[in-house]
Amino acid sequence: MTSFIERLNKLYPEKRRYALEEIPKHLVNTAQTARLHQLLTDFDFMQAKLAECGVQALIEDYDLAMSSDVLLNPEQTETLQLIAGTLRLSAHVLASDTTQLAEQLWGRLLSFENPEIVALLEQAKQWRGKPWFCPLTANLTPPGGPLIRTLTGHSSQVNAVAIAPDGKRAVSASRDYTLKLWDLERGTELATLTGHSDWVRGVAIAPDGKRAVSASDDNTLKLWDLERGTELATLTGHSDWVRGVAIAPDGKRAVSASDDNTLKLWDLETGTELATLTGHSDDVNAVAIAPDGKRAVSASEDKTLKLWDLETGRELATLTGHSGRVMAVAIAPDGKRAVSASEDKTLKLWDLETGRELATLTGHSGRVMAVAIAPDGKRAVSASWDNTLKLWDLETGTELATFTGHSSRVNAVAIAPDGKRAVSASDDNTLKLWDLETGTELATLTGHSDWVRAVAIAPDGKRAVSASEDKTLKLWDLETGTELATLTGHSSWVMAVAIAPDGKRAVSASRDNTLKLWDLETGTELATLTGHSSGVNAVAIAPDGKRAVSASRDNTLKLWDLETGTELATLTGHSGSVWAVAIAPDGKRAVSASGDYTLKLWDLETGTELATLTGHSSLVNAVAIAPDGKRAVSASGDYTLKLWDLETGTELATLTGHSSWVMAVAIAPDGKRAVSASGDYTLKLWDLETGKELATFTGHSSLVYAVAIAPDGKRAVSASRDYTLKLWDLETGTELATLRGHSDWVYAVAIAPDGKRAVSASFDKTLKLWDLETGKELATFTGEARMLSCAVAPDGVTVAAGDEAGVVHFLRLEGLRG
Repeated sequence: MTSFIERLNKLYPEKRRYALEEIPKHLVNTAQTARLHQLLTDFDFMQAKLAECGVQALIEDYDLAMSSDVLLNPEQTETLQLIAGTLRLSAHVLASDTTQLAEQLWGRLLSFENPEIVALLEQAKQWRGKPWFCPLTANLTPPGGPLIRTLTGHSSQVNAVAIAPDGKRAVSASRDYTLKLWDLERGTELATLTGHSDWVRGVAIAPDGKRAVSASDDNTLKLWDLERGTELATLTGHSDWVRGVAIAPDGKRAVSASDDNTLKLWDLETGTELATLTGHSDDVNAVAIAPDGKRAVSASEDKTLKLWDLETGRELATLTGHSGRVMAVAIAPDGKRAVSASEDKTLKLWDLETGRELATLTGHSGRVMAVAIAPDGKRAVSASWDNTLKLWDLETGTELATFTGHSSRVNAVAIAPDGKRAVSASDDNTLKLWDLETGTELATLTGHSDWVRAVAIAPDGKRAVSASEDKTLKLWDLETGTELATLTGHSSWVMAVAIAPDGKRAVSASRDNTLKLWDLETGTELATLTGHSSGVNAVAIAPDGKRAVSASRDNTLKLWDLETGTELATLTGHSGSVWAVAIAPDGKRAVSASGDYTLKLWDLETGTELATLTGHSSLVNAVAIAPDGKRAVSASGDYTLKLWDLETGTELATLTGHSSWVMAVAIAPDGKRAVSASGDYTLKLWDLETGKELATFTGHSSLVYAVAIAPDGKRAVSASRDYTLKLWDLETGTELATLRGHSDWVYAVAIAPDGKRAVSASFDKTLKLWDLETGKELATFTGEARMLSCAVAPDGVTVAAGDEAGVVHFLRLEGLRG
């Protein structure tokens, strides 16, 4: 196929594009199965078509091949399904950066033993279009599981999502003040609906699928034409945030719920207010309309629900009984009963014909945030901040099952149209698919990197869309119901990663209370180091590579034997979280920094405390030890740094000048200077022999999280919340370059041993490789969660990074020149 690509490259751009677009269709139409399969498993073709025509056009080639009359054998079909599935999962990445094809294929397909997939990955590895991060392990969600696509585009958290009746489109509502209309079949954004001037809290789609109504913190609702992507009307009248909206079954009216303590009934054909429903004495959180469209039920922070006549605008009944705020309400399909969910940890079943309470459903031990009623009206599912869901029998008022599995608060739940399955959304960043007939968990839908706030199931019951605070929506296949392959790593944020001096092993530290020891050459896990009772904030490896020290939120440090994976000692004494630790060059001592405002000097041979270094008046964020091992510098929330004599345990100097927290500190290789990074948007260069400030580096427009000094001691790189890194000349005190490219906070930075390149980790879910001689971006790897930490091995080409989802990424830089 290489000759095909060579011929392709000789064509004029117009003919080249035409060939890329038409050749797959021609091979399908002429039933040239072998050539078609060869083309679609050729990396050079994939890269060429992706670059020229875009990811959706490439996906459509695979769909065409598998949906046509071309007779593919089972092995060929499996291969094309895996490639197409990978392209769908990575579409949001490849749509904005076509050069990441090789790393996305490696990250998602490396665990498959299919010979054609193995051959494709080997082809990809030979790609030399530019430097790239080659994963050493399967570190991205593989194809074949429930996750179909990730829909990106919002620039802030996604609060709500609604699916159109045809199941082909969805509308999302975001804190970025916009709504977006999505094509669920192609995974593409159809339109951005702009006009709101504050967060959009809720959205509902009319039964005809042609219009939607949004609810916003700008005190308005807006009516949208989904076919044109235009605003039809702004519904004004509320005097406070509008929390939710429901559309009547006839599509002609809507009811809104607001923090101004009222609901309003709207005529969607004229855009006018028909009635204001008053009576609540506090915020109205939710509203549901009965199937006949004649009545509505509202849920309020005043601890009541109210039943309304939508034809007259009159209050029919006040439903009292909850002892806490009412968070949600659902009406049964017969319109005769409703179920409410409250912060008082209960649900209540109501008779809407009499306004009487029929039953109180007790059992949750935390606030109940959401409730959904099955289509048969006989059962309901509740979602609670006690981390569980419960299935209820509405005819008897009894609990049928408790669904456990989420590790944090459950925010939302939706029941499939067949009533057999439910999907829940949680603060543990996952969705779970449940079998309501057996009470068992069918699958965990992983992929979000932040709280999942809402979920909607398509009318056919086959797919769901979730909305998350990670700014994305995800489309899920509920029929596969298969557990995704477990991505190697932790179950929570990876706060730090350290690489042993020989470059053969790495240690990661996580909020899941554990550390993990890794083989850096293969990316395989060697051991899990357990013992901490709370999250691990930091880890340092001794110079001999045989031991490590971890710092934890449980107020302790632990000394580990990396050869056996066992705990050697627990270092106790701190009365607050231990945020950082550094080991002296001789490997015999360590210094820890704590939230108890102190540092402690430890003897690693005996596991005993040698000294407590006091003087800071706020928590100590960071510490660095000079190359001679005789001094240390600490960085604190009290806006100062302190220089310490480790031989006497005394303070040598207080370095003042910052006007906010000092977040990080690094000492130059000569031990004579240090650089600090602060929340005051600056860095400072210090003379450690005199304790004087040598220079202030200004230029960042937000707080500076991290700083690293090059091995020659002449330059430093800083990472900031302003989405940039900056390269500094430590000899002249000037800025050499601003490294732009990240689209969110830059949280960590590491410099390669040769000092020529740096790797950054960002909340935009990427790692970036930078050329420090030119200031240019060389490569990007996009993961599935916010990147928190990174390190470069002594070989200069192996990178380890940790993310918010708990995945530890091991990557090797390919295609480097020089």
